[in-house]
Amino acid sequence: MQRLNEESLETLIVTQMREGGWIEGVPNDYVASYALDLRHFAAFIESTQPDLVEPLGLATETPTRHKFLARLQGEITRRGIVHVLRNGIDHHGRHIDLYYPTPAAGNSKARGHFAANRFVVTRQVHHSVSSTGDAVDLVAIVNGLPVFTFELKNNFTNQTVEDAVQQYQRDRDPREPLFAFGRTIAHFALDDQRARFCTELKGASSWFLPFDQGFRDGAGNPPNPDGVMTDYLWRQVLSPPSLAGIIENYAQIVVEKNPKTGKKVSRAIFPRYHQLDVVRQLLADVEANGAGRRYLVQHSAGSGKSNSIAWLAHQLTESTYAGRIAFDSIIVVTDRIILDNQLTQTIKSFLQVGSTVVHADRSGDLRQAINAGKKIIITTVQKFPYILDDIGADLRDRTFAIVIDEAHSSQGSKTSAAVSHVLAGVEADEEDTFEDQINRIIEGKKLLTNASYFAFTATPKNKTLEMFGEPAPNADGSTSFRPFHSYTMKQAIQEGFIIDVLSNYTPVGSYYKLMKTVEDDPEFDAKRASKKLRAYVEGNEHAIAQKTEIMVEHFLAQVVAKRKIGGRARAMVVTSSIPRCIEYFHAIRKALAARKSPYQVIVAFSGEHEYKGMKVTEAILNGFPSKAIAEQVKTDPNRILVVANKFQTGYDEPLLHTMYVDKPLSGVLAVQTLSRLNRAHPAKHDTFVLDFANDADEIQRAFDPYYRTTVLAGETDANKLHDLANDLDAFGIYNPEQVDDFVGRYLAGEPRDRLDPLLDASVAEYIELSDEDDQVTFKGNAKAFLRTYNFLSTVLPYGSSEWEKRSIFLDHLVPKLPAPKEEDLSTGILENIDLESYRAEKLNAMKIVLDDEDGTLDPVPAAGGAYRADPELERLSAIVRSFNDHFGNIEWNDADRVERFITEEIPRLVSEDEAYKNAQANDDPVNARVESDRALSQVMLRLISDDTQLFKEFQDNSSFKQWLAGAVFDATYRKSA
Repeated sequence: MQRLNEESLETLIVTQMREGGWIEGVPNDYVASYALDLRHFAAFIESTQPDLVEPLGLATETPTRHKFLARLQGEITRRGIVHVLRNGIDHHGRHIDLYYPTPAAGNSKARGHFAANRFVVTRQVHHSVSSTGDAVDLVAIVNGLPVFTFELKNNFTNQTVEDAVQQYQRDRDPREPLFAFGRTIAHFALDDQRARFCTELKGASSWFLPFDQGFRDGAGNPPNPDGVMTDYLWRQVLSPPSLAGIIENYAQIVVEKNPKTGKKVSRAIFPRYHQLDVVRQLLADVEANGAGRRYLVQHSAGSGKSNSIAWLAHQLTESTYAGRIAFDSIIVVTDRIILDNQLTQTIKSFLQVGSTVVHADRSGDLRQAINAGKKIIITTVQKFPYILDDIGADLRDRTFAIVIDEAHSSQGSKTSAAVSHVLAGVEADEEDTFEDQINRIIEGKKLLTNASYFAFTATPKNKTLEMFGEPAPNADGSTSFRPFHSYTMKQAIQEGFIIDVLSNYTPVGSYYKLMKTVEDDPEFDAKRASKKLRAYVEGNEHAIAQKTEIMVEHFLAQVVAKRKIGGRARAMVVTSSIPRCIEYFHAIRKALAARKSPYQVIVAFSGEHEYKGMKVTEAILNGFPSKAIAEQVKTDPNRILVVANKFQTGYDEPLLHTMYVDKPLSGVLAVQTLSRLNRAHPAKHDTFVLDFANDADEIQRAFDPYYRTTVLAGETDANKLHDLANDLDAFGIYNPEQVDDFVGRYLAGEPRDRLDPLLDASVAEYIELSDEDDQVTFKGNAKAFLRTYNFLSTVLPYGSSEWEKRSIFLDHLVPKLPAPKEEDLSTGILENIDLESYRAEKLNAMKIVLDDEDGTLDPVPAAGGAYRADPELERLSAIVRSFNDHFGNIEWNDADRVERFITEEIPRLVSEDEAYKNAQANDDPVNARVESDRALSQVMLRLISDDTQLFKEFQDNSSFKQWLAGAVFDATYRKSA
């Protein structure tokens, strides 16, 4: 009977790879000291370059062979396996080809050469010179040279891809030739359900990225009716023709130079599944349909769009349609004035001829570039209109691919101004995104039939979808538009490739009390006046100082002290205007100095502005040039970046952990701004947003279309701590005396041998729990208590000694509690469980939970929507009174408790009233309001014992009663019927 173990998976993989064109190798042919399969290497040279066998000494073990193989290993170490395969090596005046590339159509000689390549897969390869018994499960070899290694695990034996990752991190020494940087393309950790890869092994810090197809717009792989869920890897991705394409067009080692230190660092690039998939699908469509098509690629922020664009641009230069080159030139449109170096470098490294890439900065540059034989022209959004003019005028006999890079949206307002000028009087909104600008430019021109458009974006707007999306007929006869390819935020977050910035989102309510200082009572537009009053209060020096205190205290205590991102975490302060930005810069610098903190603050804004009678720029305040800001943020002692309309979009810094928002955000700008935090880092496990200007509903509405349908949990309820404490006590794991005794000894600084016995007694009680579900529940509740208390202790206006003692005790007890014996179950639950589904350990106020439904946008309105609202004229006194009624005129004893009653409990109880529900069902809004007010009065009577002050205000304060009645009706009407 066949055993469904790891060996059976290994056998299946090798069998199916052999069916796909691979040769099974013999482990003894692998020479660990040279890290190659000597038999297949020699056979490849003999069959393709027979005149080199004798000069290289490949037939026998001689000093000549040793010198050549040492030369080969040296070149692989210096340049990487991909470079050596593509280019071969030179030795003693002879050139040795080590691989033959994919042949062009109709080239029989090249086809014969390609067929001579030897794709070999070998099982149980003994890779170590010193530890000869060690073996890696599989090695994929091309012409004798290893290109991939594999560690396999099997879910049937309770081992998963994570165990394979740990095996690489723990047991595979990067000092050994096979596992050294650049010696192979990548290392795969694999089981029968999931796949991950790593391009550089670094022991415990080796970073494995997912290589899954995705399932239901999330992580993982779909069920495979024809085999194992991960067989796409060895049957499709690593089939010889596909692997050849990866070697020739995707895998790469790039060298990046630190502009400050001058130090060069090499980094290996290998595509993730969605990157490989989108580029290949786009190229296939070009080959089938030629020029004149439009493509929308919706890939999550931080998903590697720059590399996807580079791979696409490079291969579009050689793509064909109907037997000829499909595009004469490839135009890459970015909105960075200084193009992203990675994009340029990656494209050039593939083309291997730097002169084929050129920048087009002025009208006429495109024509000159084409005449000079330049295949890839890179331009900015400012110059894009002139490029379109050239294409649409006297270059109609040429074909173009226009690749639009939205990934790096503008870091300043100059882009908007430039586009507005080009559009001859069309005024641009201050917060127009790069996507808006591109849409307006193209709207002014008809989409050109001799050009294909490839638009990359994480957050497509309705115009973008309609302009570039794939039309899809609806059942009612209308047409909807979808992206050509998508890689969702949901999948990126579930795969751990980006961080969920909404898992730790905390809105901060501002409470004010204004007074009228004029005796007259002039009339003002109520809405505009209220907005100005809020801006006045928020911008008041005292308010800025107060908020600065909150920011700095939080950053030092919760970010720096907790050593977020390994002690390297940075923060960003998003402000609503340049004056406010400058004020925050000085306030934060002052607050840091007052605390004798070693850290510094950086400011970012455009232009020259006056501050206290002096003209200042960001360079003057920072003490270094503007172009150095991004690099300086990463350099100690700089830790906090204060911005005004800069770095909110297109700024990719993995060290950004915390964001303090004091600017109203909505729509795409909200998504792009908060997404600055989502870039992954091996030591980054969470992020934090403290928002002074927006509420959770606004942020939810902004993210809804781009992260599927979202449901936002409410603010943390302090009463849940009482419930958790009671539930924990009921298990009998400890008693109050034990807690008091432990805390007393702990605070007295007693040694471990006086502390551990108290904890071990509770651990023994935990182990004795007869039901493993009880162990899971207790440990999960204990972790939830710690998370919730750690957050509430920083925001509640009161403290609790009992909570604090429990927190100290549980903080030491939880790490000692063993996991239940059933490993696969306990690991899945205990590592992820907590009451609020919070991922982070600290400061979790609320989290967005996603439904499996596509987000939708309304189409662009056909009718004009602009109008001027009639001002609501109110007396100044009425405006002040209304403002204070809504923002803190009442001195509540427990404001948080009252807010919860008003926003949650009261609307829920009113919505459950039967007479109110009947009135709604009868479509009678007038009667429904009457029933709503009646139900509200009954609910308030029931709250007398719970909150006397709230009931008294409702009874005695007519304005509050009227406001509450309206708010409850608005919140519940037609939502409870």
